[in-house]
Amino acid sequence: MSKRTLTITLQPDWKGALRQAGRRAGARSYQGEWLNFESPAAFFGHMTERRWALVRALQGQGEISLRELARWVGRDVKRVREDGQELLELGLVERGEGGGVVCPFATVHIDMELRAAA
Repeated sequence: MSKRTLTITLQPDWKGALRQAGRRAGARSYQGEWLNFESPAAFFGHMTERRWALVRALQGQGEISLRELARWVGRDVKRVREDGQELLELGLVERGEGGGVVCPFATVHIDMELRAAA
């Protein structure tokens, strides 16, 4: 499995999202990985523009130290470390064997739908 994919969803029914994840886990082939937020506020509270810039900079690059990543994006190392920690906790990046960070996903898809209140 060389290319991993991540789908980010906004679904207030976390139990339903968990049931769907269980069904996908039982499949014989790789179904991708999923990250669900219960509301747009929860999503945008975690995924700021600067954090997205880190994910985009890391995609397809292999393992990179936080110091090197900070140089790439032109930011302070301390702030990149803080944002990197949040991305690690969310699972959007992973720790590499050398202590740096890596984005393991070739594709990140955001599945978001906003509807008028009924």
